[in-house]
Amino acid sequence: MPTFLDFEKPIAELQARIDELRETGADGGVNIDAEVAKLQAKSDKLLRDTFAKLTAWQKTQIARHPERPHFKDYVAGLFDEFVPLAGDRGFADDQAILGGFATFRGRRVLVLGHEKGDDTASRLRHNFGMGKPEGYRKAVRLMELADRFALPVVTLVDTSGAFPGLQAEERGQAEAIARSTETSLALGVPMVAAVVGEGGSGGAVALACGNRVLMFEHAVYSVISPEGCASILWRTADKAAEAAEAMKVTAQDLKSLGVIDAIVPEPVGGAHRDRAAAIAVLGDAIERSLNELASLSPEALRKDRRVKFLAMGRVN
Repeated sequence: MPTFLDFEKPIAELQARIDELRETGADGGVNIDAEVAKLQAKSDKLLRDTFAKLTAWQKTQIARHPERPHFKDYVAGLFDEFVPLAGDRGFADDQAILGGFATFRGRRVLVLGHEKGDDTASRLRHNFGMGKPEGYRKAVRLMELADRFALPVVTLVDTSGAFPGLQAEERGQAEAIARSTETSLALGVPMVAAVVGEGGSGGAVALACGNRVLMFEHAVYSVISPEGCASILWRTADKAAEAAEAMKVTAQDLKSLGVIDAIVPEPVGGAHRDRAAAIAVLGDAIERSLNELASLSPEALRKDRRVKFLAMGRVN
C-alpha cells in the first residue's frame, strides 16, 4: 500500500474498501471478485482523474513523496558497474551528493546526484539530500575527471536546496555552488540533467546546467520552496499553495518558459506507484538526449549551453 497524500483521501478510502473485501473473501466462502473488480475500476478512474488536474502545490507534495525513487534506486535500475568516488580532497565526503563512473546502456558515463535517503537513519546520514560545500566541491572534482576522460555526465537532481547551516556558510557554500555551476557550463562533454523530485534553489542548479534538462511530470523546480516564498511575501507558510501557483514550479510551466527541455511522463499516480516503470522511462529519455549530443564537439557543447541559459528570461 502506498502512502496516500491529503488530496488522495477518496482514493485511499476506496482502496481500503477493496482490501477489506479481499480479506472477507479470503476464506473462499464468498465470491467477491465482481465487486472487487468494480471498485478497482472506480479507484483507477478516480486516480486518473485526480492526477490529470493537479495543482502546483499538489505536485510539490508528490515531488516530496517519501516513496519516490532516489539516486541509489536510479543507479541500481539504470547503471551497471557503478564505481562510487568519494571526497572533495579538501575537507570531507558529503553523503548528500553521490557520484561515480558507471556504464549506461553500453556507454561509459559519470553519474552524479542528490541522495535523500529512505528511512530515518539514511535521511540523517544523507542530510535529507541537502548538499554541503564539500559535496559541491566533490561534484566539481568528478565533473572535471569526466571532462578529462571524455565521458558524458548524467546528473539526477533531487534536493530542497543546499544545506543552509552556519558551518556550510563558514566553509564557503555560495562559492562552492557557484564553482559547480561554472564547471557544468564549461564541460567539453555532453551533460544531461534530470530533475527527478525537488529541484530547489542554487543547490539544484549547481548540478542542472546541462545541455539537456529533463524533468519528471510531477517534479518541481524553483528558486525557493513555496513555504519559503510564502514566508517572505505573506509572513506565513500557510500561503504555500498560493505561492506554488504563482512561482510556476511545475514541469509544464517550466517547459513553456524554456527552462527545461523535456517532460518525462510518470506512471499514473506518480513515480512512487511504479518505481521500475518510472526508472525505465527516465532511462529512455536520458539515452535519447545523449544520442542527440554525441556528435557535437566540445566547443559546440559549450556554445549550446551558453545559448540555452542566456536565452532564459529574455523578452522579445
